[in-house]
Amino acid sequence: MSVCDNPRRMNPSRKRRIRLVVALTAALLAASALVYTSFSAGSDERTASQLLDGAVAGRTYTLAGTVAYHSVRRDGGVVFFKVLDPHKPVSVSVRYTGIVPDPFREGRGVMVQVQRRGDLFVGEKDSMVTKCPSKFQVAPPRSGSSPAAAIT
Repeated sequence: MSVCDNPRRMNPSRKRRIRLVVALTAALLAASALVYTSFSAGSDERTASQLLDGAVAGRTYTLAGTVAYHSVRRDGGVVFFKVLDPHKPVSVSVRYTGIVPDPFREGRGVMVQVQRRGDLFVGEKDSMVTKCPSKFQVAPPRSGSSPAAAIT
């Protein structure tokens, strides 16, 4: 009896089907892992009013808003400032240590990882990111010209 005549030999079409099922299962698992990683890596930004309403002490949040005018104070390596809610007339006080981005200033959009400690939010070291305003803006239309001619 030769190897080709072995009754235990697997049917070639069944072998292809098993390979296809294994490959599709592996692809599905890889895609699921990618989707899970993508969504779990992101964090929800919170506004000042959202943090004031429901921030739990010891939990980390991403605070997003605008640095309030006349609120920035530096004391050695610590920066104190207030972040305004973009939708409500509310702000929270932040104490931050670490690298301060060059564009950080009053009126600038900012995001920082914070934890609540009473009425103060303490920023995690080196977690601050500033949002830069657009460098390109549409020029205002000149009197007597069409709007299309104003774009430079």
